[in-house]
Amino acid sequence: MTSSQLLNAEIPQSLAEPGMLIAGEWAEATSGRRIEVENPSRREVLGTVARGGAEDVDRAVDAAAAAFPAWRALPARDRGLLLTRIAGDLADIDEELARIIAAETGNAIRMQARGEAATSADVFRYFGGVASEQKGEVLPLGESMLSYSVREPLGVVAAIVPWNAPVLLASLKVAMALCTGNTLVLKAAEDAPLGVLRMAEVCAAHLPAGVLNIVTGYGEECGGALLNHPGIAKISFTGSTEVGRIAMRAAAERILPVSLELGGKAPAIVYPDSNDDTTVAHVITAMRFARQGQSCTAGSRLYLHRSIFDDFNARLVAQLDQLVVGDALDERSDIGSIVSGTQDNRVGGYVREALDRGATAIAGGLPDDARPGYQMRPTVLTGVEQSWRVAREEVFGPVLVALPWDDEDQVIGWANDTHYGLAAFVFSKDLNAALRAAHRIEAGWVQVNRSGGQLPGMSYGGKKLSGLGSEYSIEGALESFTQRKGITIGTEG
Repeated sequence: MTSSQLLNAEIPQSLAEPGMLIAGEWAEATSGRRIEVENPSRREVLGTVARGGAEDVDRAVDAAAAAFPAWRALPARDRGLLLTRIAGDLADIDEELARIIAAETGNAIRMQARGEAATSADVFRYFGGVASEQKGEVLPLGESMLSYSVREPLGVVAAIVPWNAPVLLASLKVAMALCTGNTLVLKAAEDAPLGVLRMAEVCAAHLPAGVLNIVTGYGEECGGALLNHPGIAKISFTGSTEVGRIAMRAAAERILPVSLELGGKAPAIVYPDSNDDTTVAHVITAMRFARQGQSCTAGSRLYLHRSIFDDFNARLVAQLDQLVVGDALDERSDIGSIVSGTQDNRVGGYVREALDRGATAIAGGLPDDARPGYQMRPTVLTGVEQSWRVAREEVFGPVLVALPWDDEDQVIGWANDTHYGLAAFVFSKDLNAALRAAHRIEAGWVQVNRSGGQLPGMSYGGKKLSGLGSEYSIEGALESFTQRKGITIGTEG
């Protein structure tokens, strides 16, 4: 059975060749054109989606604007109840959603796609539960004056999500925007839109028409039109730093609030007291090898104390050798496939350049041309200099560079010697040393002796060129999706 047949047996007929969700209806692009969606594990076409453009964005923004007054007037508790119901329905289709995610992203179903589907439901459940906690403040200015603040929604939010965790990131933006009283137009990534559209179908069954709108298309045609639309009041973007700059410029033209979760080149620092298999497993998880390294939080710069450098790397290679790289829909696969041929070529280019400069691949290396899809074994490079591109730029693939360090000041300096500042990892049994490092590292999120992903309720965001604002928590949602209004009442006279 082909991946297309496997998926079509589980996708509702309305989404076998899905349109865009606009004003509560499924709509084709005005142009009538469509985009093919590929299964990167097999290089097969899964189906097609609408190739939206500026006219379609106009329709979606108009629908969101029309729905906004009634949605913002709905009590926050009632909005939260709708999100909680969406969470329940998403949980009911979690296996179907996981199969779609695995097929279109290349993320292995057992190790990644099922977790993404489950966490997406958790995100709706969390924001549904805290929706009524949107509180203002009262200022104690004396008995003759009452001064207080309230939180108000911004209006129509424009959101753009990438392909690496499409359903989770889309769920996050939908839940944050809607629980705070905004309406939303979200552009799904052209490489992985099917899961987002399936999630949107569940949402549409509970939401008034126009509150949530999903458009699909290419960045320049559809995403650019959305970012520059005069009817939007806020931009929320997750993706590359390069495109984040474009979003920032679009927001600057109209002085719009913007939240950005962008690229990363996270350091993972291992102290000499943590030369053990548990820490090795943490390093593998921190590198997001289970997502082919396709994560902004991937700990792709591994700094090992020189006294443990060789032994730790030997342990690392031994564990990596046990991982199965294969079809994302195969239950045996620990690691799936890079999302596209374009990204596969980009990742291979970084590895080839490093090897040409004298690096050694102690694990992995350039992939075999005979592979069925865009599979690539976890690659660990040594003999790399801190100044090389592979050690400084976001590869967004399963490529880890290992560098030795001698002095704590030296390694903290190296960790901070980057224009990124999203995530970092520190491993040490000496919590004084670990926390000392965590406080000195310039990153929005530092994990100590932990390597997993974000959980709903954590405030998460980046520094430097890794972004602005925070997400995942009610505090982040209020910061990024509402504005404070102050009201002052004189009680004399």
